Amino acid sequence: MKITVQKYGGTSLATPELRAKVCDIIRNSVDDGYNVVVVVSAIGRDKDPYATDTLLNLARSINPLISNRELDYLMACGETISGIILAAQLATLGLETQFLNGEQAGIVTDGNYGDAHILYVNKERIVNALNQGVIPIVAGFQGVSETGELTTLGRGGSDTTASALGVALNADFIDIFTDVEGVMTADPRIVDNARLLNEITYNEICQLAHDGAKIVHPRAIEIAMRANIPLRIRSTFNQTTGTLVTNKMSNVDNIRIINDTIVTGVTYSSDLSQFNISLVKDNEGKGLLVFKALALANISVDFINIGTNDIKFTVPYTLTSKTEAVLKNMGILPEVELGCAKVAVVGAAMMGIPGVMAKVIEALSKKDIPIIQSGDSYTNIWCLIKKEYMTIAIKALHDIFELGK
Repeated sequence: MKITVQKYGGTSLATPELRAKVCDIIRNSVDDGYNVVVVVSAIGRDKDPYATDTLLNLARSINPLISNRELDYLMACGETISGIILAAQLATLGLETQFLNGEQAGIVTDGNYGDAHILYVNKERIVNALNQGVIPIVAGFQGVSETGELTTLGRGGSDTTASALGVALNADFIDIFTDVEGVMTADPRIVDNARLLNEITYNEICQLAHDGAKIVHPRAIEIAMRANIPLRIRSTFNQTTGTLVTNKMSNVDNIRIINDTIVTGVTYSSDLSQFNISLVKDNEGKGLLVFKALALANISVDFINIGTNDIKFTVPYTLTSKTEAVLKNMGILPEVELGCAKVAVVGAAMMGIPGVMAKVIEALSKKDIPIIQSGDSYTNIWCLIKKEYMTIAIKALHDIFELGK
């Protein structure tokens, strides 16, 4: 049985005209001999009638302290609405469909409200539907705990649903349909000559996502990668093949080798605050407790550097005051650098290849951009800079590695 799991974001389902494009893609896939499983996100954005944020704002305007359990039931409504609407529109084309919520689709989670992890998938109901020639339309972003409670999967949850189903069904492809052509060498809204990547490795796209590229949620990529299911990033609005994500590049022309340096793309995260804690005598022994205290306060930190005399890390700007309060309760008065951004260069084979950092520094130095903090892994090099330099830095890095069209 040839199976493809197709996930459609809210922007692809927002209007009858856009849903007609989705229906055409699904029908063409059926005509090509595929059994299609569809995963949907909620329709629209904040202030749109059925958008998740609109529903949340309505509930919180009545009771700001509404429980996480009730919030999960509310947040699951958006995907239910978009799934039923798409199923209805497909039915007008003579395609037999069946809407399934997360529980009916067999998505079993750990029960953590608001950010649940999928434990396993009971695929029998979906397989039965496929065997009968029915197209399952699955509400993304949701599942059910082993005790029967509805839970949602957190940011990027519909991507995660699609990957989990793709792995459970041993699909030929997991297709993530969005409003862009695929993975680009940089954000095309910033870099005019950004280039579409026909192929990219799981590690590279996962690193791009962790470094700020809003393409596919890293958790979804990791699920597909473990089972080696090919994942494609495609546009709902044209018939291009998009970007194929696999373990191994089949076409070396999709990466550029510059002076023995392999680079795939440039990405960024903005609106960050850097914290610098000096481990002076008064703070001696408290360094080990800092990250535990932040974790207990549900504050996720990033870009961590731990030295003999200091600790540096960043948090999203929105968590700045909360982080300061936690540290002050510990008797720590940190230095805080507001208005930061991270720019990162990502490549599949940076490790052990000389010259990558030199080029990064050269690009930023030529534009007189100070580097506040830096770090690297085997797939990326990142620099923390002031946000005011972010756009210039992205263009400079894109140019120096000759990533453009």
